[in-house]
This record gives sequence, C-alpha cells and structure tokens, in this order.
Amino acid sequence: MIAELDMEARNAALARLPGWTFDPARKGITKRFRLADFRAAFGFMTEIAMEAEKMNHHPEWSNVYRTVDILLTTHDAGGLSVRDIALAEKIEIIAASRR
Repeated sequence: MIAELDMEARNAALARLPGWTFDPARKGITKRFRLADFRAAFGFMTEIAMEAEKMNHHPEWSNVYRTVDILLTTHDAGGLSVRDIALAEKIEIIAASRR
C-alpha cells in the first residue's frame, strides 16, 4: 500500500512543481492549464491519458473549451502520494512541449 505524503514531503514536492497548489479539502494538488483552443486542450488531455494509463494512476479533471483543470490525489493513500507527484512531473513535461 502506498502512503500519503507528510507535510514536509508535500511542500518539497510543490516547490518543484510551479503553479500546482495543495487543496486541503480534497487532499490533492491542483493546477489549471489554458491551451490555445479546444483541439489543443483535448490533445493535451490525450497525451496525459496515455502517460496516466502507463502509470495506472489517473487524474480527476475537467475540460471547458481551452481550459483543463487537474486534481491529483491517491484515494488508496487517503491523499497526496508519490504517484501524484510523478504524474504531475509528467504533466509538466507534456505542457512544456506544447509551449
């Protein structure tokens, strides 16, 4: 079983993930991405979905036109875990490739 990150580990991870914030109510990290248009947003989500599937760890997200809101939390751990940090890092690489 995977463990929830403690506050020190969470804060250290967030320091490496610009724009991601901790949502205490949902016990996860969130970020909003704004892409060029709907097609770009959908392509972004598709790339993330492929990585998430490889990791067997899936985001909670929503898409409205060019905006993608992502929440990462590990339900089995009861909150934020190393799995969420690893996926957030992958998402950042994908986002950087689209700039």
